[in-house]
Amino acid sequence: MSLVLDAAAQDLLFREARTANTFSDEPVTEEQVQAIYDLVKFGPTAFNQTPLRITLVRSPEARERLVKHMAQGNQAKTSTAPLVAILSADNEFHEELPQLLPHFPQAKDAFFSERPVREQSALVNSALQAAYFIIGVRAAGLAAGPMTGLDFAGVQKEFLDGDHTPLMVINIGKPGDDAWFPRSPRLEFDQVITTV
Repeated sequence: MSLVLDAAAQDLLFREARTANTFSDEPVTEEQVQAIYDLVKFGPTAFNQTPLRITLVRSPEARERLVKHMAQGNQAKTSTAPLVAILSADNEFHEELPQLLPHFPQAKDAFFSERPVREQSALVNSALQAAYFIIGVRAAGLAAGPMTGLDFAGVQKEFLDGDHTPLMVINIGKPGDDAWFPRSPRLEFDQVITTV
């Protein structure tokens, strides 16, 4: 085996992990979310930027406000998941770069003074962080149900501001009854990897 990660961890994080469509009613605690973040914050990004923002939707009132912006097929599971998170990109992430990149504090102005450049960088790097977050949820023994079937403008208006771009909504919790659809196919190595 070429991987140093043991088979059980590989299964937990990748091979056996699935997008859950139903959840048990077991709550997801603040301590679990803290542990997930404390692990995944170490995932690499360009310039060590941290544009991902996570809005935890816990209150019934906030959940109701969110569900109305979800695609019809995502509404029921978003209504019943123990925890729902809105992931967004902070387009003003560059303000934190002097703290996050202390050996090169001028990166804030040298590379990210223009908003379109920041938006592109925030999108790419927050997408990386979102993937780390999903793996962190799995590492906590929970299932993640990431969704992009939603009214992005509506979610932004309802929960965010003009400096934050919504990326996805993730349902989080222990899987419930009949949580899984059949595993969909994946592309093989030779269909994806090119050596030049």
